[in-house]
Amino acid sequence: MTETRVNTLMVTSSGNYGMLHNNKIHLNCQFLGLGHSIKEHGRFGLVCSSSLSGGGNKMKLRVKKKGKQSSSPTMMVALNEGHEAISEESTTVKLLALVAVRNSKDNNKVFANEIVNNLLTIFWPQNQTKGVVLQLVSTQLDPRRMEAKLSKKTVLELSEDHKVDEKGRISTYKVEFIVDSDFGIPGAVTVVNGFDNEFFLESITMAQNVHFACKSWVQPNKLDPEKRIFFVNKVYLPCETPIGVKELREKELKQLRGDGWGLRVSSDRIYDYDVYNDLGDSDKGDRFARPTLGGQHNPYPTRCRTGRPPSTVDTKMESRPSDESELIYVPRDEELGDIKQEVIDQGKLMAMLKNIMPALVDKIMGNEGVFNIDYFIKESGQSIMFNLGGAVQEFFKFDPPKTFSREKSHFLLDDEFGRQVLAAFPLGIERLKVFPPASKLDPSKYGSVESALKEEHIIGHIEGMSIQQALEENKLFMLDYHDAYLPFLDRINALEERKAYATTTILFLTKMGTLKPIAIQLALPTGNPNTSSKQVLTPPKDATSKWLWQLGKAHVCSNDAGVHTLVHHWLRIHACMEPLIIATHRQLSVMHPIFKLLHPHMRYTLKTNAIARQTLINAEGTIETDHTPGRYCMQFSSAAYKDWWRFDMEGFPADLIRRGLAVPDATQPHGIRLLIEDYPYAADGLLIWSSIKKLVRTYVNHYYKNSNAVSSDNELQSWYREFINLGHPDHKNASWWPKLDIPEDLTSMLTTVIWLVSAQHAVLNFGQYPYGGYVPIRPPLMRKLIPKEEDPEYSDFVMDPQRYFLSSLPSLFQASRFMAVINIGSAHSPDEEYIGQTKDLSSWSGEPEIIDAFNQFSMEMKSIEMEIKRRNADPKLRNRCGVNVLPYELLIPSSERGATGRGVPNSVTA
Repeated sequence: MTETRVNTLMVTSSGNYGMLHNNKIHLNCQFLGLGHSIKEHGRFGLVCSSSLSGGGNKMKLRVKKKGKQSSSPTMMVALNEGHEAISEESTTVKLLALVAVRNSKDNNKVFANEIVNNLLTIFWPQNQTKGVVLQLVSTQLDPRRMEAKLSKKTVLELSEDHKVDEKGRISTYKVEFIVDSDFGIPGAVTVVNGFDNEFFLESITMAQNVHFACKSWVQPNKLDPEKRIFFVNKVYLPCETPIGVKELREKELKQLRGDGWGLRVSSDRIYDYDVYNDLGDSDKGDRFARPTLGGQHNPYPTRCRTGRPPSTVDTKMESRPSDESELIYVPRDEELGDIKQEVIDQGKLMAMLKNIMPALVDKIMGNEGVFNIDYFIKESGQSIMFNLGGAVQEFFKFDPPKTFSREKSHFLLDDEFGRQVLAAFPLGIERLKVFPPASKLDPSKYGSVESALKEEHIIGHIEGMSIQQALEENKLFMLDYHDAYLPFLDRINALEERKAYATTTILFLTKMGTLKPIAIQLALPTGNPNTSSKQVLTPPKDATSKWLWQLGKAHVCSNDAGVHTLVHHWLRIHACMEPLIIATHRQLSVMHPIFKLLHPHMRYTLKTNAIARQTLINAEGTIETDHTPGRYCMQFSSAAYKDWWRFDMEGFPADLIRRGLAVPDATQPHGIRLLIEDYPYAADGLLIWSSIKKLVRTYVNHYYKNSNAVSSDNELQSWYREFINLGHPDHKNASWWPKLDIPEDLTSMLTTVIWLVSAQHAVLNFGQYPYGGYVPIRPPLMRKLIPKEEDPEYSDFVMDPQRYFLSSLPSLFQASRFMAVINIGSAHSPDEEYIGQTKDLSSWSGEPEIIDAFNQFSMEMKSIEMEIKRRNADPKLRNRCGVNVLPYELLIPSSERGATGRGVPNSVTA
């Protein structure tokens, strides 16, 4: 054959490769975003069909005609971005890609293997390993084979010769893919790890918006023979999936679901469901036995399945890890990042050190004396005894919680009690609609439903109003834990060093807009359904009633702390959102728009919950040892799930209306009117809720133009069904589940989810130490009941009421251990990702409406932060501004690291 002619065309643009068909060259510039084409007309004439613009890169096109009878010309495309077509019988193109690998501690093994393999290859070429093998998958099918078009396999070499950049923990390497000229647009890439160890693949980037945001651990092929699949970082509804990757989309989801069998190991990526049958440890004896949560007797959401073998003693229960070093399984990519893990490890070490002295004091003194926790708080001015230098003593002390007073008062003053109900622990308060409040418990089991609260108890504390007037003017509120605690009190009070009441507290909204407690009912079971034991405390009139009132408020705080932790925090956020995360990974492809939206809001949650099952909510874990219900903590949580939890009431406005704190009002900016105007949690929360809803509505309406788009999305509908049926099987037949038929249904559901895992969790979690860390004014448990005049302990109380009060609180070691745990849990990690700080918008690079929506949301979060600061400086808002009044900062979106009492992360990270 002879060469008949060579044509050269210089193009100033971003360049691309071409397709050859029927003696015509067609450059499909869509791949690199040019939006125009170049064609050959006739035998040799080359014409550009539109003017070229953009880029600035040079592309050289050389067309070679071989022989008069050649059916198609060969072509070479050379781009300074690294794309080169090489000429053979058919045309192929070289595509340059940059592969980013995160250099974590675990990657060092991979790099060491690579060095060894390179040395072996020099001396023994036959020992050359496969390395990391990559292969591109086109969005198009090969019309001859009716399978996706594939590139040639290429090997990623993790060597210095191929490294092109290194920034922080990210190293970038170059690879070249060879594809046919009619390959089309890459839609996926498969990865096979031929090394002996896993490595973290950050991303694969090609020219002009072809980007694979991998962010995943890739296991050695010997552990996981399946090719890892990563899709191009674009959004596709199931019906829009390019045909070339449609099968891979389904295959990837199938891999993530697993088959429901077998022991899960740390390298797995499988998401599956199971009941909470792993909190107890029957093999250690009855003391550690706990019932299964989930099922008819103890309804509960499901958790991530681990597949551990059954307990030896009780085969219905799952065995516990042998020790703390054996971690509870979560899918590999759910593990914590290096920075987060280091912070937790450091926190555990500091907690251990700070508990040394309290443990020693408790051991030496036992129950013979009362030792004040103030000795172990910095800036208290107290010495912790022992002959230690000042700096050493300070090292063993805790940072002072925000509620710690330099006046060293152990009292929770009435004004501060009322303020904390609205600002520090604000989810328990309800509006009182009927006085006196009545129990809803079965009287045949728990005695009379009639309250001991009478008109004479409160009439002198409601500013001259009648009770009916106070009710009508929305002036009476309550903290009502009677029905939650009473069924458990016989068991709780039988525990060693554990005493509790079922409390009901009445609060009055003053003319100043502040709350004050005006009556506390303390109920105990009697064992006789025909009688009840209830007493009522009112604000003090003398020294004796002053101390009784303080003890009453301490028992209310103990009740409230249990509900806060076990119901509002653990159950409503951690436990109820875990199955939603599992369903999201099992039923929504990473290409699905809803997966993309939810992804930042799922970060670290499964791992956080696994840690909780291992050390916090397990038998004799921190929650049991430091909270009133003790070994019955999780049964207490289950009872709340059974009788009280409803997903349709988890949205912020719905919750406020349910508790009587707001009423619907279309004239108000957020569609509701608050009945306590200066309710910091609600006022600030509505700003964030409305901003989330605005973003979500824009996002949903962009992808779902009508109800048919929602109802016909098979992935979306499967996701919602699975969340209900497998995630909440004990409530699956409830009539209150919202429908998912129209875009507004989806908007409402997603807004609720994002609110719960971000702002709601921030309120519940990051205020624990700042507001609840000083145990004397908010004890998580009590060790003594309030003495009555006929009790033997009454004389001890009268002789030294302060000593009796302190002896009723948690022991020194219980207090310090509790402080250490919530101090760790209340702290932000340096790698925290806060709401509004969307770092990667590349998935929506071709959709400016979505990018604008995210940017607007980010700006709104900054505006909300400024508005909250303005409110905190407004002297008219007495629940957040004033002398000795803490500003309300829990819903300020941003934060520094540490236990700051502010900051709203995207997800449940603690």
